[in-house]
Amino acid sequence: MTGRSACATSATGPDPAQGVAFATRDATSVLNHLSMARTTNSTDPATARRKTTSANTDTKANGKAAKKPKQLELALKQWGGARKGAGRKPKNGRAAGVQHRSRGSLSASHPAHVTMKLKSGLPRLRNTDEYAALRTAFTRGKERFGLRLTHYVVLNDHIHLVVEAADRDSLRRGIQGLAVRIAKALNKLWRRQGKVFADRYHDHVLRTPREVRNALAYVMHNAKKHEAEGRMVRQPHAIDRFSSAPWFDGFVERFTVRGIDVTIRPVANARTWLLTKGWRRHGLLPFDTATATATGTG
Repeated sequence: MTGRSACATSATGPDPAQGVAFATRDATSVLNHLSMARTTNSTDPATARRKTTSANTDTKANGKAAKKPKQLELALKQWGGARKGAGRKPKNGRAAGVQHRSRGSLSASHPAHVTMKLKSGLPRLRNTDEYAALRTAFTRGKERFGLRLTHYVVLNDHIHLVVEAADRDSLRRGIQGLAVRIAKALNKLWRRQGKVFADRYHDHVLRTPREVRNALAYVMHNAKKHEAEGRMVRQPHAIDRFSSAPWFDGFVERFTVRGIDVTIRPVANARTWLLTKGWRRHGLLPFDTATATATGTG
C-alpha cells in the first residue's frame, strides 16, 4: 500500500503545498538581502568618516603611509637668462656697438659731444660732393626739436658734433632728425637705399669748462690727429675745411676764409655759458695740435 501511494503521488506530479513552502522561503531570503543593503547604504556620514579615519590610523600604525602624488615637470623651451650665445650680437662681426644702457641726465646748461659712425663699406665722407650733401643737411637741421648744432668735424667714416639741447629727449629727437637728413642726402648722392649709420649715436655730456675746451680741441684738430696716425686723412691747411673751423672764433691766430661771407652758416650760435665764455678761461685754441692738447689737459 505504501508503494502504491508513492507511485500514485509520483504519477500525479509534485505536491502543491511543498511548492508554496519553497516559494515563501525564497521570497523571505530576497527581502532579507534587500533590508541589509538598505541598512548598509543608510550609514550616516559621520560613521563613514570615523571608519575612514580608523583605517588611516591603522595604516600609519603599520608604517605604510600613503604616498602623495608627485607633480611631473613638463620641459618647455625657456627664453632669456644666462646662456651660451646670449646678448646683443655684433653688427660688424667683431664687437657689439653702442650699448643699450641708460644714458645720463642732460640739462639745458650742459652741451654734449656726439659721435655718429658710418656703416662699413660706404664711400668716404671727406670728399667734395659728400661734404656738400652733409653741409646742406647740417644747415637745415642745425636748430630742430630743441637741438642746436654748434660745432662739427667730418671724418672718412664718422662725424663728431658738439651740440646743445634742452633735455635728453630734445637731444634724442634732434640727433635722430639730423641722421635722417644725412642718410637721405647721402643715399641720393650714392644712388642707393638702406641704412647709412652703423649704430646708435654715442654722446658724452660736458659738465665743466675744462671738458668743453678739450672737446672743442678734439673736434677742431681731429683731422690732424688722424693724418698723423696714417688713417688716410689729409689736412693741408691750418684749419680743417671739412669742419666748422671756418666759423669758429676761438682760435688764438687770426685767419680769413675766402667766400665765407657768402656761404650759408651750417652751425647755430651757442647759448650756454660753457660754450660761449666758460671754456675760454683755460685759453683759446691754437692751430698747432700738440699745443692745443697740452694746454687743454693741463
